[in-house]
Amino acid sequence: MKAPRGTKDIFKPDSYMWQSIEKTIRETSECFGVGEIRTPTFESTELFLRGVGEDTDIVNKEMYTFTDKGDRSLTLRPEGTAGVVRAFIEHKLYTEVQPSKFYYINSTFRYERPQAGRMREFNQYGVEIFGSDSPMCDAEVISLAHEILRKLELNNIELKINSMGSTECREAYNNALKDYLGENLDTLCENCKVRYEKNPLRVLDCKSDGCKDIMSKAPSILEFLTDDCNSHFETVKNILTEMGIEFIVDPTIVRGLDYYTGIVFEFISKDIGAQGAICGGGRYDNLVEQFGGPKMGAVGFGMGLERLILALVKEKGEYNHKPKIDIFVGSIGEKGVLKSHKLVFELRKRGILAEGDTVGRSVKAQLKYADKIGAIYSVVLGDDEVESGIVNVKDMQEGTITQIKLDEIGKSLFFK
Repeated sequence: MKAPRGTKDIFKPDSYMWQSIEKTIRETSECFGVGEIRTPTFESTELFLRGVGEDTDIVNKEMYTFTDKGDRSLTLRPEGTAGVVRAFIEHKLYTEVQPSKFYYINSTFRYERPQAGRMREFNQYGVEIFGSDSPMCDAEVISLAHEILRKLELNNIELKINSMGSTECREAYNNALKDYLGENLDTLCENCKVRYEKNPLRVLDCKSDGCKDIMSKAPSILEFLTDDCNSHFETVKNILTEMGIEFIVDPTIVRGLDYYTGIVFEFISKDIGAQGAICGGGRYDNLVEQFGGPKMGAVGFGMGLERLILALVKEKGEYNHKPKIDIFVGSIGEKGVLKSHKLVFELRKRGILAEGDTVGRSVKAQLKYADKIGAIYSVVLGDDEVESGIVNVKDMQEGTITQIKLDEIGKSLFFK
């Protein structure tokens, strides 16, 4: 038996890296006043058809959809925003003081060709903020993603931003773009010929070199922004500049989901090739209303943890940190076994990382094991130690031995 294609088992030492990243994410999110939300792994298929967009590749090609025993069509979440919007409306959180700020770390599912940084089950950190249509909120969301990447010491990253404008802007731009693409239709890839008919903006997101070359000469969405949309975009740029966050304006950034309006952005790693976008998001002011809630501004992003880790390893090398074992407590004889397990348990209750023998090794094998797991100190309990209450604690690095009272190990200088 093997794991399904496009999935991956994660265990130590890799799991330590995941834990470290998730700890940074949680602490930084809370620092920004963003609280955790947990939504179901699967939702009604209709939710994603309405939210993500029926003409997107995600809906057309990549969703894991099934019919349950009640003849209901359900889908494993292909992204996180739609489920959070559904929860926000269902629980009437829009009646509370706004803005509402949420983050999540969850598994996400898309049927794609597996490759580095792109799995069929992947892990995503996402942030969604509801209740503000101000450019100040856009800048805050971008600054949160930027701060997490800074704390993780990921340096070879660039931030690209764009504005999709309002419905009015996009309608005018779509017309101009369709005219331009119509003149180059024969040179578009087969997928983009379909996109040309259904949603010309999707051509901007094509990774084909031929289509990218054509789009490099296409009209820019920024030429079609209304005064209000242009003012919003300029304010976001000014706030980011004041924050000291560098960015590049890139009119080709459109994101792959239909719900985006206004600001869109991506943080791109320069080290991991075609799958370099490790974080992307933007504003989606119509989605809450589209799902049956009130008209309400919203902005957020998603960060792929597999791509993030790929970029970190590429830039900083393999992650070798693992928790240090403070002390290994070995044993010999019946009394020693009983006392050693009591001591290990007492030390663990005090937050000391203690290990003991649970497989019945010889004393020699126990000490070899203590060395292999990197224990800082070791001690062996036998009849003499139990009776006298005095033990020899060995410094595994220095080789020195210190006598100490058995009941004072947890209070000793070793663990201060």
